[in-house]
Parts: sequence; C-alpha cells; structure tokens
Amino acid sequence: MPHSTGNLETTTSHQHLCVTLVPLFNHLDTADQEKINQLVHHRHFSKGEQVLTPDGEPQLVIVARGNLKVYQLSAAGREQLLRVVSPGGYEGESQLFGASNNDLFAEALQPTEVCLLKQADFQRLLLNYPQLSLKLLELTANKMTAVEQQTQFLLMEKVEERLAKYLTDLQVAVGSLELTIPMKMKELAAYLGTTPETLSRKFKLLEEKKLIRRKSSNVTILDVEGLEEL
Repeated sequence: MPHSTGNLETTTSHQHLCVTLVPLFNHLDTADQEKINQLVHHRHFSKGEQVLTPDGEPQLVIVARGNLKVYQLSAAGREQLLRVVSPGGYEGESQLFGASNNDLFAEALQPTEVCLLKQADFQRLLLNYPQLSLKLLELTANKMTAVEQQTQFLLMEKVEERLAKYLTDLQVAVGSLELTIPMKMKELAAYLGTTPETLSRKFKLLEEKKLIRRKSSNVTILDVEGLEEL
C-alpha cells in the first residue's frame, strides 16, 4: 500500500479552515480557535495515500477537503470498509485516549487536505478547555449511533433498497440531486454488503425504473420519492 509523505503547510488560513469546520472546535470563540490553530499541522495527501495506519503516531485527523475511507483488514487481508469521512469529519480520537489501533486504516479517496493534532497537544487542549471533553463525548456518541444505523442498514434484504437509501442519504448530505460517488464501485459494493457485479445490476435497475441517471461515478437523482419507496 502507498505510504504517505504528505506536504506540510503552515498557512493560517488553511489551518483555520479545519478548526472552523469541525464541530469539536467551531463552537469556541475566535480567540480560542486561533490558539488551537497554532497546534494544528496542515497536510495534503494524494489519492491512495494512507493517512492513518496501525503503526502510525496517535493523532486526530480532521478532513478539510476531499474524503477519507476508513477500513479494517480481515484475517484474510480483505478490506472491510467502515465509513467515508467527509469535510468537517474526523478520525483517530479513540487512539488519543489510549485505545490501541490494531487494524484501522484511513486512506485518501481523492486529493485530500487534513489537519493533524498530535496526542500530547490534544491532551493539553482538553485540560485547558474542559468543555471540549463534553463535546467530544457528544460527537463520539453520534458516531456510534451512525455505526449502529449502518448495521441496521445492512440488514435490509434487497441490495437495491440499500443502494437507494445510500443515494438518498448522500443527496441530503450534499444538498443536491447531482451526486458524485466518493469511492470506487468495489468500495461502495463492500460498504453496501454486496459484490461489484450485483451493484452494477442494481444501478441499471434503478436507471430502468427512471429513478436515477448515471454516468460512471456521477449520479443524478430523477425521483427522490421513488427511491424512498423502494
């Protein structure tokens, strides 16, 4: 797998973008956000570069632009996609509290900019800003709820129902009927608990029903209600 050598940048505007985006910090006043900026390291990763690995340094990764896929490797070495982290999202908080990372990876799905906060700096922040601990507990609880929802989502019997739910959720998230799938088809298939061949057939099925129009990774939703009623 490719190993990252992401370029370090120090421009305050880029750093401030991360702090402003992430809900963990954006409730603080401007002066406190600026202090946090001084601890943040801005990095750029190319598509396919790894941002988090089991043997890497514990750090909080905040996505400013682009998308990360977070996955585990099975005993057989097969990728198991857990989630896609979009701008404003973050990963790595468990390791900052001492949890070991035995099999968790995060990889850039496209050119991606992130802000990194090292463990020692993060722990000092929690001491200086106790309210961050409460906010982190709230956000982590929401993250766990999302994991539980995905588990329920995979219990849907029909793959076309899972695909329709994924597309309508993505439409709500981006606020547009014009969608770009933020991962490869094989990764989306793994996320939906199916095979690339079955996923391709289900996309065609939705097109035949005139619910969507698709060209490669670009999807236009033609009938939101129709997708929701599948």
